Amino acid sequence: MAAREYGQYCGVTRALELVGERWALLIIRDLLVGPRRYGELAAGLPRIPSNILAARLKELQEAGIIRRAPRSRVIVYELTPYGRELEPIVLALGAWGFKAMGEPREEQIITPDSMTMALRTAFRPQVAAGLPATAYAAHLGPAELLIRVDGADLVVSREEGPVDLAFAAGPDIRRVISGELAPDLAIATGVVEVLHGRRDLLDRFARTFHLAA
Repeated sequence: MAAREYGQYCGVTRALELVGERWALLIIRDLLVGPRRYGELAAGLPRIPSNILAARLKELQEAGIIRRAPRSRVIVYELTPYGRELEPIVLALGAWGFKAMGEPREEQIITPDSMTMALRTAFRPQVAAGLPATAYAAHLGPAELLIRVDGADLVVSREEGPVDLAFAAGPDIRRVISGELAPDLAIATGVVEVLHGRRDLLDRFARTFHLAA
């Protein structure tokens, strides 16, 4: 019996055997944002040892969760249809974990892919559907994201384009998303810096992206 087998005939057990190893779900999280080259995965998970990354990629390929694919003369890793079925599970785990995040430790970082998935987790399509289409440029630590909300559709990318509101914030943006800190107070206290655009649209952002802590 392999070391990561639990010896139980159970769907939860089998799921843990497939994706429960350390770093596996974070690799899947980043691939849910889009296909990535090996070096891009390593850069997005700066603490992962190279041998562990290689091992996890091999295991996830053997399980049919990810695959290698040629793209413009390079090889990328992408989720298979079976792997993409993990998206609602990863989003639900993110919402559950959000309740216990607390204050960030000094060594903890934000990456563009982790922030993209956090926004997808917090997105409330039923609220956004009743609001005008809005584009935001969010500078969240090192993550610079273009967030387009059009009805119940959300697109988060690293592209540039015209926006209605551009703002910068650190990890305390969590307090706005949780509803702990009102948008106008977040601006007044410097938690959020409005770079350009309509300041009142931060309230729309907070209504569109919300997770209860």
